[in-house]
Amino acid sequence: MCGIVGYVGRRDACPILIKGLHRLEYRGYDSAGVALVNPDGRLNVFKCKGKVSDLEHFLDGKDLGGNIGIAHTRWATHGVPNDANAHPHYSESENIALIHNGIIENYRVLKDALEQNGYTFRSSTDSEVLVNLIEYVRATSGCSLPEAVRQALRQVIGAYAIAVVEKGNHDRIVAARQSSPMVVGVGDGEFFLSSDAASIIEYTEDFVYVGDGEIAVIDRNAPLKIVTLDNHDAKIDIKKLQLSISQLEKGGYPHFMLKEIYEQPRTIVDCIRGRINPDTCEVKLSGVIDHRDRFVNARRIIFVACGTSWHASLIGEHLVESICRIPVEVEYASEFRYRNPIIREDDIVVAVSQSGETADTLAAVELARKAGAFVFGICNVVGSSIARATDSGAYIHVGPEIGVASTKAFTGQVTVMAMLALAVGRERGTVTEAYYNEVSAALLHLPETMEEVLKVAPQVADLAKIFTYAHNFIYLGRGYNYPTALEGALKLKEISYIHAEGYPAAEMKHGPIALIDAEMPTVAIATPDHTYEKTASNIEEIKARGGKIIAVIARGDEQVRRSADFVIEVPVIAECLMPIVVSVPLQLLAYYIAVYKGRNVDQPRNLAKSVTVE
Repeated sequence: MCGIVGYVGRRDACPILIKGLHRLEYRGYDSAGVALVNPDGRLNVFKCKGKVSDLEHFLDGKDLGGNIGIAHTRWATHGVPNDANAHPHYSESENIALIHNGIIENYRVLKDALEQNGYTFRSSTDSEVLVNLIEYVRATSGCSLPEAVRQALRQVIGAYAIAVVEKGNHDRIVAARQSSPMVVGVGDGEFFLSSDAASIIEYTEDFVYVGDGEIAVIDRNAPLKIVTLDNHDAKIDIKKLQLSISQLEKGGYPHFMLKEIYEQPRTIVDCIRGRINPDTCEVKLSGVIDHRDRFVNARRIIFVACGTSWHASLIGEHLVESICRIPVEVEYASEFRYRNPIIREDDIVVAVSQSGETADTLAAVELARKAGAFVFGICNVVGSSIARATDSGAYIHVGPEIGVASTKAFTGQVTVMAMLALAVGRERGTVTEAYYNEVSAALLHLPETMEEVLKVAPQVADLAKIFTYAHNFIYLGRGYNYPTALEGALKLKEISYIHAEGYPAAEMKHGPIALIDAEMPTVAIATPDHTYEKTASNIEEIKARGGKIIAVIARGDEQVRRSADFVIEVPVIAECLMPIVVSVPLQLLAYYIAVYKGRNVDQPRNLAKSVTVE
């Protein structure tokens, strides 16, 4: 969602801030802005609705001097996207400027109190309320800016990552976080600030992750200082982050999404590296080895996730129940956290999130921990909030995912879930040696299988041209591939804006079949499994009603080919891993339809890469 960048040091701040904003564009936003403290102490704020490129045009001819500044990309929560609601926000006196990710839940109460004390507001945002509260605290108590921020935040209910600068101070940024990501990059006589380390990785590999309820005082003339809201010194732990700038570039592809689709053979290699012995096919996950008793004695496993991660978790449910024989529930994190769930100490809660910062999933983690459950995290971003809040976990190691529509993270999550199921199943003695070896060997060969399935891309690109003008799609699958149908429909919705729904194939007869006609294409996943014949019958039912069928089938399958209008052939591996293979042509179909419709594939409207607010 919203993005934060900050800099204080010896260099000109503005170019660093603008470059950082460009790195954060993938997160989704509707406006952008910068605040700079000039050498003479003036505090200048420049902001506008639109893209970072629009901000760059707006900055032409402006006074952009200064070695300190903060910058922001906004994803609207309170107030429509416009210039006034864009960040940074001035305080009423224009002595303080603030940028903010998150939501201040009690902003109306705070705003009413400030208005009673004579404050007026230029925007509709909760963020402007916070900057004026900081100014009010400072004016009434005569305290320093860091202390004013601390006292103000003690009155705030909600989630936030903020950065604050003030008129006349060339040296200091005050930043704070609660349930929203924030890192400080440590350089030589300079500091960088961001909501995502990827935006500033080219300047330093040394990072400090600001914790919940912590305030960072970033001064170029002093060591980094972090205090809690209770005014106690917090531990400063500098971590090294190894990330290549080339991973953040398109590498010759027209879009990040296409690049990330094609990266999947390599990312699967990175995901399984060191976890499956190529000689013995033995799966080793340190999170299972270190907590063997928890997994062996688990009464129940609960997956909590949102969006694509929820679809991956549905596949995880099949894997764990089939291989480990442990009851599994899959919950939307946003519902789980609010419905007073029953959580026992012998439950395991698996939190799944690409970014590791998803607000609802992070809240579910805290709920599970308070109930005494063991919490296992599956995420991509090293050092993220969920990675630090869980008892143990596994990174998916797929590298930065810039495209808003998740692709390689989905296949990485399912790969980790397959390894998790095998490792736990072996420890519990619930998986046969033959099946264990079959699936682990298939995982070892999965990168080659992914290379094979990517060869369908030209065919899918041609197919997409036919369906560019469809207004609705139905996706069908059964068993392991029902969640794949859901994920395929989500990809199409996200980037092409075509309405699409995924269903278990047998559920067609219970309502959705009423929608079938020649204008309603159906994508049917009919790869070999124990429900293959049933799925083939469902396809016949659609065909009998004039529906157009795109079938994803195994190579050489003639039965479904005869019924389908169009087919996409894929290689076959172990049934439980087929969702990983099948997802690739569905990703490509959504991508090419969106491209032909002229959509902004990497930054679809209204969406954010990392959903850090409720």
